[in-house]
Amino acid sequence: MSYTARHDVFSLFAARWSSSLERSLQWVAGWRPTIAFHLIYTHSSILFETHIVDLLRGARTGDLGDLSPAQLQRVSELQCRTVREENEVTAELSECLNSTTSAVVVVVVGAGFEDAENVERLRSVVEKAENLRFRTICSVVEILSPQQAVEFLVAVMELQLWVRGMGLCHDRVRQNLREFREL
Repeated sequence: MSYTARHDVFSLFAARWSSSLERSLQWVAGWRPTIAFHLIYTHSSILFETHIVDLLRGARTGDLGDLSPAQLQRVSELQCRTVREENEVTAELSECLNSTTSAVVVVVVGAGFEDAENVERLRSVVEKAENLRFRTICSVVEILSPQQAVEFLVAVMELQLWVRGMGLCHDRVRQNLREFREL
């Protein structure tokens, strides 16, 4: 569990360090694990289409567009398990937030209220989400060949950097518009 999750779990949900776009895409104080599968399928499809003539001739590229049927089966099975676990964590978070809504509002406003039992439940949910994210990435990398795993991890970082950049740009434009209206 992260330092912030242990010491100030509510700040993970407000995430002041994140752009508004990043916050809109967050799931339980981080990225949604099933995004990994969207990346795999999208990159695999793009690369497959790019190399289809070569693949039909029997050439192998070894990249994400060259996933074997066994790899696709394992990715699909992992995706099903991950969706199930994601739904369980989401349901648990929903229950937790339904009972802690007043505590969250008070903390966000800054009164410093903390109901120890509900804060601990929220920490537990965040820890489960963090574990699911970690297990998903490790399992995906285990299924893929080394070259495919590197391509996948690069795609993850490219997506993260793109979302961050677009979010910061959008927030800057919104701030400039606000300042312009105040003139």
